[in-house]
Amino acid sequence: MSDCLEGVLVFDLEGQTLSDREKCLLIHPAVVGVILFSRNFQNRNQLVDLVDEIRSINAGLLIMTDQEGGRVQRFRSDGFTRVPAMGIIGEQWNKDPHQAVYLARDTGWLLASELRASGIDLGLSPILDLDRGISRVIGDRGFSADPEIISKLAAAFISGLHEAGMASVGKHFPGHGGIGVDSHIGLPVDRRSLEDIEEDLMPYRSLVSKGLDAVMPAHVCFSVADEQPAGFSEYWLQNVLREDIGFDGAIFSDCLSMAGARVVGNIVQRSEKALLAGCDAILVCNNPESVDQVVNALEKGAIHFPESPLRRKRLEKMRGASSQSWKELESSTRRVEIINSYQAL
Repeated sequence: MSDCLEGVLVFDLEGQTLSDREKCLLIHPAVVGVILFSRNFQNRNQLVDLVDEIRSINAGLLIMTDQEGGRVQRFRSDGFTRVPAMGIIGEQWNKDPHQAVYLARDTGWLLASELRASGIDLGLSPILDLDRGISRVIGDRGFSADPEIISKLAAAFISGLHEAGMASVGKHFPGHGGIGVDSHIGLPVDRRSLEDIEEDLMPYRSLVSKGLDAVMPAHVCFSVADEQPAGFSEYWLQNVLREDIGFDGAIFSDCLSMAGARVVGNIVQRSEKALLAGCDAILVCNNPESVDQVVNALEKGAIHFPESPLRRKRLEKMRGASSQSWKELESSTRRVEIINSYQAL
């Protein structure tokens, strides 16, 4: 074990400009990234200015947001396309599977292109949860209830992300679609057997060889295997994801401020347990006091986790690659054709 300070924390911003406190955090060695929300967006020019200022303070940070399409899309105006929910793309599979695959790939490219043209590294997508009609928080965020359809559409979506210079983050491992409780407001306990949960793992098994770059685990307890929620469980992150499935990409925790994480302890305990379980980076959002507590604990060596050169390499691979300028993107025939195709859905 090592108390060495290492960049593992992703935090959020309170507004559309940087406060003095946030400017100091951006250069703290414990910080590896920033996540942006709708409250940080007024228009595209303001967003680009904010991203540029973050880069001017610390060019090495990962800048991310949740830009899945449908209900979860932080930026959806002033040039950012309102993208349909992935479930709508999944519905197209029943009409024309080949067209659905093309649409999934183009949607990945479009979402990533618009973010990359604004300087953002990650859109934290795709959703790999099965939409069984049980989970209200997932619903049509998922492509389908069929893991084979999810695997094929997600592979196409990831291909589109990569084409635009963005890494993929599959969520929420091993699956949030089998339980109705929303982990934002409570701890879901999924009591299914391991045999039944295997269906949820199928997209991960398929995509590990098809470009899945990172994974975000669920704040869901799968009681048959572990009393800890998956994001704090060595069983799920080490035994299943790393060893059994063979995934060697980055693991980002879901937000540790969520209600589903509170069963693990206070914010410092949650941070340590997530890192010990195998997360490469931890997200702490919507609570500046919690962010400061985690930073102070990391600074004092009160959060213990193994130092890992692999962690740094994994996170480094999450940086966005070269992208089109916004001007080039706006005039892109492909972008116009994709937007027009949404009108027919």
